[in-house]
Amino acid sequence: MKTFLGFLCFVLLSQGVGGLLYELTDGWFRLWSVVSRTSFFDGYEIYVSVVMIIAGGAMGAASAAVTRRGRV
Repeated sequence: MKTFLGFLCFVLLSQGVGGLLYELTDGWFRLWSVVSRTSFFDGYEIYVSVVMIIAGGAMGAASAAVTRRGRV
C-alpha cells in the first residue's frame, strides 16, 4: 500500500507541476502535462494542476501515515 501511495503521489505531483509549468511558460513543457492535452479541462488547466499538486501532497502524507502506523 505504501508503494502504491508513493507512486500515486509522484505521478500527481509531477503532472501538477508540469501542468503549471506548461501554462506559465506558454507551452515549453508540452510533454509533461496530461491536463493540457485533455480538452475536457479547457480554461481550467491551472486550477486542475493546483488540485493535482494538493492531491499529490495528500497522497504523500497518507503514505507517511501508513509507514508510521507500522502497516506495510
